[in-house]
Amino acid sequence: MMSDLPHTIREINELPEADKHAVYKGLLPQWVFEQYGIDANNPEERRNPPIIYFRCPKNSRAVEVIVKQRATDLDPLFYINLADTLTQQLIVLLIVVNDPDSPRYNTDFDKQGNPTQFGTITRNIPAETSAMNAGLSPGQIRRGLRVFKESVPFFEDFVKSMGHDLFFIEPLAYTNAITFERYGFNYMKGLQEMKRIHHEFLPGGEFHEQLTAENPFRQPEAWKSVRGRSWAIHDGILGQPFSGLQMYKRIGVHAGVNTFPDAVW
Repeated sequence: MMSDLPHTIREINELPEADKHAVYKGLLPQWVFEQYGIDANNPEERRNPPIIYFRCPKNSRAVEVIVKQRATDLDPLFYINLADTLTQQLIVLLIVVNDPDSPRYNTDFDKQGNPTQFGTITRNIPAETSAMNAGLSPGQIRRGLRVFKESVPFFEDFVKSMGHDLFFIEPLAYTNAITFERYGFNYMKGLQEMKRIHHEFLPGGEFHEQLTAENPFRQPEAWKSVRGRSWAIHDGILGQPFSGLQMYKRIGVHAGVNTFPDAVW
C-alpha cells in the first residue's frame, strides 16, 4: 500500500495513468489475488480486453475498479465505485462481489430486455422469484463470495493512507444496511427509519400485517429473517422506496449499532 497519497479521488485522477493505476491497485482486496490467481505485481496484465479495468478520467471525482475472472465474463468478480463527496470525504457508491461460477439470475433486465436498475424502475418477477428461492437477496444476480469481512480492514487501510479517518457508504437494500451494521458502520441518515422498520415487522406491526402466503415476496415468516424482510421491502411493503440512507465507518472503530437484534439471514 502506498503511503502519503493525495487526499481526494480527483487529485489521484490527475496523476499520470501508470501512477494512478498503481494507487488504485490498493483498492483490490487480497482475496482477489489469492483465490483467482491474478498477478498482484501486474494486475493490469492485458488479455484483450484486460482482466482489471480502472475508470478514472482526469477532472473526475470518481473511480471505478472492475475485476473479471475472464475477459469474456458478462459480470464482474469484484466492482467498486468510489467518489469524493462535496466536503472532500470518501463515499462508496457501489460495491459488488459475485461468485462467477454460480448460476446467474437475470434480475437486472426485465422480459423486454430493459435494465431494471436494481428493480427500482421495472422488475423481472420470474427471475426475482428464482433468485429469492436460491437464497439471494434483492439486487443480486449471482451468489456472493462472503468476503466482506476480509475486505473491510483492507479498504480501511486504503482510506487511512489517503489521510481520512472515516468513509461513507450508501446501502441499496435492507440486507446491505444490516450487513454494514454487523461490520461496525453507523448511520449518518436512516437510523430511526431502520428502527421503525424493525418495529413494524414485529407481530402486530404495520408490515407484519401485510405478510401473506398469497405473495411469494411477503411470506408470513418473512419478518423473522433479514433476507425475508429485504424481499418484502423490495416488493414495496414500505409504501416507498428503500432509499436515502447513508452510513459511515470510522477507521478501526466498531459502532455497535444493531437495529435487528438476534437476526437470522
